[in-house]
Amino acid sequence: MSQIQDVGAGSAEIVVGADEARERLDRLLARHVPGLSRSRLKALIEAGHVTLGGRTMTDASHRVNEGDLLAVAVPEPEDPTPQAEAIPLDVVFEDEALIVIDKPAGLVVHPAAGHWTGTLVNALIAHCGDSLSGIGGVRRPGIVHRLDKDTTGLMVVAKTDQAHAALSAQFADHGRTGPLERAYQALVWGRPKRDAFTVDQPLDRDPRMRERIAVRAGGREAITHVHVEQALAGGLVSRIACRLETGRTHQIRVHLAHEGHPLLGDETYGKGFRTKAGKLPLPAQAALEALGRQALHAAVLGFAHPVGGAHLRFESALPADMARLVAALEKAG
Repeated sequence: MSQIQDVGAGSAEIVVGADEARERLDRLLARHVPGLSRSRLKALIEAGHVTLGGRTMTDASHRVNEGDLLAVAVPEPEDPTPQAEAIPLDVVFEDEALIVIDKPAGLVVHPAAGHWTGTLVNALIAHCGDSLSGIGGVRRPGIVHRLDKDTTGLMVVAKTDQAHAALSAQFADHGRTGPLERAYQALVWGRPKRDAFTVDQPLDRDPRMRERIAVRAGGREAITHVHVEQALAGGLVSRIACRLETGRTHQIRVHLAHEGHPLLGDETYGKGFRTKAGKLPLPAQAALEALGRQALHAAVLGFAHPVGGAHLRFESALPADMARLVAALEKAG
């Protein structure tokens, strides 16, 4: 077996020996690549930084064979401290305790692998200076809740530790006994059988594709209340309102797909419905293609102000791309 020992920010090559055949990829690398934990190596594998015979590997559980040539490329470490960036923000409300913004599509909330710059946090640091709450940590200052990169709509961010703690408590309660209110507008394929229903299905990471969430027994409780507001394009599409009773990653997207009504434009959970787009009139097809993302918008956000307790409630109209799609679908019947 041969290897390059120094992989702090470089590469390592390993030839699998006879006694290591059929071993898991991540376990073998953990033993032969010094200075990197197994969890770090697993992350590198899933991010595409490991090759086998020149072929990119993304499955940490892959069983290696004798003679396999493995190469690990370790990227330069990123600066964990986000920097201020002059990114425009649509500020709906702001005072000394908090800021409410209307997030556009394409804006990642906080820095993470693959998105170290150009995030909402970078924009907030520039806008708020040093006033953001530090409870969320270096990479997530003030962040109380999140929206997916391509989901638009209302978010509240804490500017003081007191506000962060009070808002976090409301979000943890999810409006069950407190004042928090969150409502979303979405466009889904098909017409649900019921005008109002609740999806109560546990969610967890998909064991086969870690970037996805799946309905799984034993997962975390997840409850979404759904109301059908409008049938569009002769029932090919429905406009719905969703109210969250829990706040899990991708919750609305996964729950609606599980019900057989994935969101329009959702390439992660609705790929099997691509052919339905061909049944739409050409103007609606063009509007859907122009959307280029899941049709999901955080339209309502209400909560008690963390200082004084006054009830605040904000509404956000559909963004232009979703509004154009709705208009095209309405013309379709």
